[in-house]
Amino acid sequence: MKATETPPAVAATEPAPVSKSPAPGGKEKSSEGQVLNVFSHGVLIIWAILVVLPLLWAIMSSFKNDDSILSTPWALPDKLHFENWSRAWSQAHMSDYFFNTIIVVGGSLIGTLLLGSMAAYVLARFDFPGNRFIYYLFIGGMSFPIILALVPLFFVMNNMGMLNTRHGLILVYIAYSLPFTVFFLTSFFRTLPGSVAEAAMIDGASHTRTFFQVMLPMAKPGLISVGIFNFLGQWNQYMLPTVLNTDPKYRVLSQGLVELANSQGYKGDWSGLFAGLVMAMLPVLAAYIIFQRQVVAGLTAGAVK
Repeated sequence: MKATETPPAVAATEPAPVSKSPAPGGKEKSSEGQVLNVFSHGVLIIWAILVVLPLLWAIMSSFKNDDSILSTPWALPDKLHFENWSRAWSQAHMSDYFFNTIIVVGGSLIGTLLLGSMAAYVLARFDFPGNRFIYYLFIGGMSFPIILALVPLFFVMNNMGMLNTRHGLILVYIAYSLPFTVFFLTSFFRTLPGSVAEAAMIDGASHTRTFFQVMLPMAKPGLISVGIFNFLGQWNQYMLPTVLNTDPKYRVLSQGLVELANSQGYKGDWSGLFAGLVMAMLPVLAAYIIFQRQVVAGLTAGAVK
């Protein structure tokens, strides 16, 4: 009988698990990150309080009478005085100021976006002699203080017969807003894919058609972002209309608020002033709330390839 041989047992030795010790300084980095996170959130909370509290106080004061505003400025209104709003709208001619402001800001905003996008597209997509020089001229216009140009601008507008006119103020607003618009949109157009424009040109599209039907729709987030910034600056503009527009018939909203504050000499109509101030803020807040996603998208476009 043949004996069966049993093979020697082979011990399968598995490597012992290696305990991973935390990297030196890992806990310190984690604690530093937590401290930094708490600090940044605290700064943001303080900033939000500084922004929101004056807004809420102005809305609350717009529903008070003058005595309550001066005696108990931080207390809630005991009664909602809606007559402040109606008085500011009718007697203080806020309706006329709103109409003039909408015409001036609307016309200047359309002109700024149209001319600025066309100039930015050419500077971003075409190489020609003087390209960088023109671009730096626009950047230099951003650093030029407008107060230095008020006196010569007044005489230029007077010689052209455009003082105390809406169209004159529209042209000045466009010239004032173009440098930042061109600077912003030039960087934005450089982030857009040039292959799309090349494909449109191969299909027979002209430069004008390529710009308006292909590239401009792709630049919608950037247009909305720079449009919001220009809207804020033009809506709250006070210096230019004060110098170039002295006719009460064509006064804009910022001039109307100053007139409302001084309507009764040393005794101002404070309740009507706060009501008019809230009226002036509502369009700006509404525009930002509606387009806040597009603004963020336009600001972050091109940051990540």
